[in-house]
Amino acid sequence: MRRLDLRKTQAARLNTIRDINRQIVLNYVREREPISRAEIARETDLQRSTISAIVEALTAEGLVEEVGEGESTGGRRPTLLRLRTKEAIAIGVAITPTCTTVATSDLAGRIVEQKEFLTDPDPDKTLRDVVTLVRDFSVKNKGSIEAVGVSLPGLVDPSTGSAVYVPYFKWRDIPVSKTISTAVGLPVIIDNDANAVALAALWFGRPEVCDARDFILVLVAEGVGTGIIFDGQVYRGQRGAAGEFGHMVIGTHAPVPCSCGNRDCWEAFSSERAALARYLKLSGEESVAQFGFRDLVDQALAGEANARAALIETALCLGVGISNLVVGFSPEAVVVGGEIARAWSLVESALTETIEHSVRRGLPSAKILPSTLGAKPTLRGALSLVLASKFAAAFAA
Repeated sequence: MRRLDLRKTQAARLNTIRDINRQIVLNYVREREPISRAEIARETDLQRSTISAIVEALTAEGLVEEVGEGESTGGRRPTLLRLRTKEAIAIGVAITPTCTTVATSDLAGRIVEQKEFLTDPDPDKTLRDVVTLVRDFSVKNKGSIEAVGVSLPGLVDPSTGSAVYVPYFKWRDIPVSKTISTAVGLPVIIDNDANAVALAALWFGRPEVCDARDFILVLVAEGVGTGIIFDGQVYRGQRGAAGEFGHMVIGTHAPVPCSCGNRDCWEAFSSERAALARYLKLSGEESVAQFGFRDLVDQALAGEANARAALIETALCLGVGISNLVVGFSPEAVVVGGEIARAWSLVESALTETIEHSVRRGLPSAKILPSTLGAKPTLRGALSLVLASKFAAAFAA
């Protein structure tokens, strides 16, 4: 039972009810398309006249369109509705320690066009390159772009639009939103990469995740981050600092230092960098030119013994941290995102066995699932920062 926050709560008014009904209808179209007005009315118990008025408004806003007629059930053939996806409406910017990807997407989250460049440790240089691509995409789409979403691998304060601290580059208090928005004339929303990916999983992920009210997204990349979904929304904490579990201590003498410099953090044992370090040690190599984590996964899936061993050892360490999250939060599910999800057939047993061993008998466990967001989950996350606002209830506290 949620306690009312009187600082944020307004009395329910007629327009509040209209907003609720509008979001219900829009989400029925999003999740069940193609769908008729009559089907929505049957499912929601809303008056048909109410449905018609809402659909007319959504059509005028360019969110919904008619796509022909459905099968008759005895009377006139119903007109079917779907999301209008004829143009790009969002730009996503995914900044990672190695590269930055900028892309456009339609209302349904489908990527229309994308470009990428190497991320420069100098924030001014990286943001100038971002501005150039965002401006190009905006001009190309002739005013249909509504906003820009940006995901960053570090501590972010969405309320101010600032990157508080990005450890990989030692960025501190960079006004990301203001810099981009001033240059391109569009609203800019930013968030931590794991929070953004969790939001994408909530709105565009697999049904077992979308239908869960409470889950945790564990993003495995150069570091390890967590996005926490409580009661169907991202939990950010004070100044966006929630979810920094990559720095919880799970051992000593990790194969690589954490981004914070310590060798006892979960990230230092479970990141892509940790897996690569294990592989090099097993192979007797000091370094392998142009060999990244994606190559390691390819080798492991092809049956290469050292690559498989490095991945499984990394999954065991990942499972230790996930066990702590399951015991502490008791979520319905934990979703593992990043390139490691592609090797799920190899790492699932190591993960689940570790978790089952650690979660005490009698305590509820959680479904452990791979992400289905594809090869660039942080890009999907950045786009979701814009797209989710179209479908979420603006009145939710």
